[in-house]
Amino acid sequence: MATFIGIDYATLWFLVVGGVFTGYAILDGFDLGAGAWHLFFKKDESRRVALNAVGPVWDGNEVWLVIGGGALFAGFPDVYATVFSAMYIPFMLFLTFLIFRAISIEFRSKEPMKWWRKTWDVAYSVSSIMLAVLLGVVLGNILQGMSIGPDKEFDGSWLEFLNPYAIMVGITTLALFMMHGAIYLIMKTEGRQFVRMTIHVKQAIIFFLVSFGVITLYSLLYFPHLSDRFKEHPIFFGIALIAFLSIANIPRLIKLKKYWLAFLFSSLTVAVLLIIVAFELYPAIILSTQDPSYTLTVHNASSSEKSLETMLIIAAIGAPLVAGYTAFVFWTFKGKVKMDETSY
Repeated sequence: MATFIGIDYATLWFLVVGGVFTGYAILDGFDLGAGAWHLFFKKDESRRVALNAVGPVWDGNEVWLVIGGGALFAGFPDVYATVFSAMYIPFMLFLTFLIFRAISIEFRSKEPMKWWRKTWDVAYSVSSIMLAVLLGVVLGNILQGMSIGPDKEFDGSWLEFLNPYAIMVGITTLALFMMHGAIYLIMKTEGRQFVRMTIHVKQAIIFFLVSFGVITLYSLLYFPHLSDRFKEHPIFFGIALIAFLSIANIPRLIKLKKYWLAFLFSSLTVAVLLIIVAFELYPAIILSTQDPSYTLTVHNASSSEKSLETMLIIAAIGAPLVAGYTAFVFWTFKGKVKMDETSY
């Protein structure tokens, strides 16, 4: 088996795919979180400011989702085929809400009529909420496993995905994104809206802490395989410790009014939680609830070594370019939102 710096190509590509999806969760996470708060703003001006806070970056952030899907298809075609065919309806709903969110942002301020703007405000906020929940539902089903048969195909019903655990993971994901988005809006707003967001972010932190505590207890009680790796290697409890310290540091930084640092730790929280997921699943990607031998792993569901080697070279060139472009956009549009004739 070919390796690079002692790591086989399939595992390296697993890290690449995980890194891209983590980037998407961090970047589009605050977009979705900001959208979830949208209807909490009563004034038209406040809603326009919130839209313009994400306006320059939301479409670029979604590029990471496209790259992640492409990377999954290229590196683990069996996983891509199984997951997308099994969750066809949830993913179609996800794409529908993605479309509605995009057109809501673009159409909302095109006409001055109150009913027009209110309609798109509702569409934008509901789409953002549902996208966050659906992402969590998908993650919840991956965490607990799916009914995968010997032919690497899903044998169950799509209604199985609407199970209590997956829905709870969806709610926790929404809470995390709402906290992440609230911190972002604090950094981008001024005046009374800024003051309101400092209140909303405290509500979001409580929402997240409660839902995170519930899902953690739920996981430990009913899905012991999600903690087996930590029991086998206690030294890796350090990863969980980093997650808890990162979460605990967010309200402290908010109280100290260090909002940029709070946003960084919120991003770190998203990243570390996904690292824990990857750590617990590896080498599995999709666990089979029928028989462990049917589980899709990094090695039995990957492309050929030659394909992975070639794609890793392309990723080594392309990833810094995408990251550089993203950093450039954020630097260009840094600071508080200023409304002008070109604003949404």
